[in-house]
Amino acid sequence: MKVFMTGGSGFVGSYLSRELARQGYEITILTRKETPPKSEDPRIRFLTGDPTREGPWMAKVPEHDWIINLAGASIFTRWTEAHKKELHDSRILATRNLVTALEKGDRRQFLCSTSAIGYYGPHGDEDLTEESPPGDDFLARLCRDWEAEALKARDSGIRVVITRFGIVLGKAGGALQQMAMAFRMFLGGRLGSGNQWFSWIHQEDHARAFMFVKDHPEITGPVDFTAPNPVRNLELTRALGRVLGRPTFLPAPAFMVRLVLGELGEVFLSGQKVLPRRLLAMGFEFRYPVIDQALADLLG
Repeated sequence: MKVFMTGGSGFVGSYLSRELARQGYEITILTRKETPPKSEDPRIRFLTGDPTREGPWMAKVPEHDWIINLAGASIFTRWTEAHKKELHDSRILATRNLVTALEKGDRRQFLCSTSAIGYYGPHGDEDLTEESPPGDDFLARLCRDWEAEALKARDSGIRVVITRFGIVLGKAGGALQQMAMAFRMFLGGRLGSGNQWFSWIHQEDHARAFMFVKDHPEITGPVDFTAPNPVRNLELTRALGRVLGRPTFLPAPAFMVRLVLGELGEVFLSGQKVLPRRLLAMGFEFRYPVIDQALADLLG
């Protein structure tokens, strides 16, 4: 099977592409670099093109069976108006161009398009699932518009799965490595009250979930890619301290989080309790369902 991937050079995409190649898939990764990097695996190839702009790269999309859309600028920086525009354009325009490319093909492909659990907005202690309505803050509106662009591909008979990511925990980057660095420097602690929920998923389960939805053609629409046991920020902090052998007595006061991160700080301070109801209902088995087990594997 041939896979076309946008955002394949990032933290999530790099791991996922290696796992797919290991299982025999042929992957084409769209990259903005004029001189594409050389892959050590012959099953991974790179194609130059900007997903936010129409171009020759679009003609290659219909040649593939499975389209994985991971394109999008990182949210983990202060949200200035300029960066908000980048967050929007990198997701909406890239997805729009990808759907346009699919519409010009003569085969019915399968599209996995990324979203995020930010779709739900802040909800306190409420259990959130794929049936929950969208929120109304900036991140929720961004996710809602992002998903709407991907779902337009259904008009061409294409199966679309919206993968709503929680925080992906992995060994080679991402949020976990940034948190671990602070703890190793004896600067780890809860954020604000520590009562906010943290919905996460181990990178191995994350990649396996992609393959699971691919192998179950009856699955369409939104699917939460989160572990079945979300934790509060305080519980995550204590678990990190245990695994790394570091104290956790230096909290980051809420006002400081807001001062440093601005609007993004509210996302960290509110949190969301998201449950992967559809994956569980379809029989997906998590290898790392609890946070201590996941952290021991990734950091132990």
